[in-house]
Amino acid sequence: MTLHGDAVSVLSSWTAPTPGEEALRVEFLDHLRAHDDAMLRACVPGHLTATTAVLSHDGARVLLTLHPKAGMWLPMGGHCEPGDASLAEVALREAREESGIPDLELLPGPLALDKHEVWCHPPTSWHLDVEYAAVAPPGAEAVISEESLDLRWFPVEEIPELSDEATRRLAGRGRRALGLRSRPVG
Repeated sequence: MTLHGDAVSVLSSWTAPTPGEEALRVEFLDHLRAHDDAMLRACVPGHLTATTAVLSHDGARVLLTLHPKAGMWLPMGGHCEPGDASLAEVALREAREESGIPDLELLPGPLALDKHEVWCHPPTSWHLDVEYAAVAPPGAEAVISEESLDLRWFPVEEIPELSDEATRRLAGRGRRALGLRSRPVG
């Protein structure tokens, strides 16, 4: 399956938790149908991207990067590359590259969708963001990458004001997904 085909499959089978995200899900699928290159940065009107909230092993903290272009604390994420096979692979690759933590475990997802204006193709271009969460092993130490001004762990309830609601939503959903995974069965 191609990356484009994977995105269609993921979004077709995903149940949106809010009416707004259902509208985005339909919009993303329409975009995929209209653009063969919808997964690549070269797609001028907009392109699918993957974002990952990196959580501490206990879900208490989220690792955020101070994004140099946005000037905000955001989760790890970015563009798909031609060799990527799936959105989940993109999410995990970006999280590993930007966090410096090699042993992340991706939680089942996606957990959210977001659309935001970006500077890829001025004057207007869009990231159609498919969002995941990953868990760092106990004692994991983040290493700042060239793509970040700073990298810090924040309590999930204390994400800085210099962030956005999409980041807060994703961190909260990631923590809930981790909690569901950690509960004993039976």
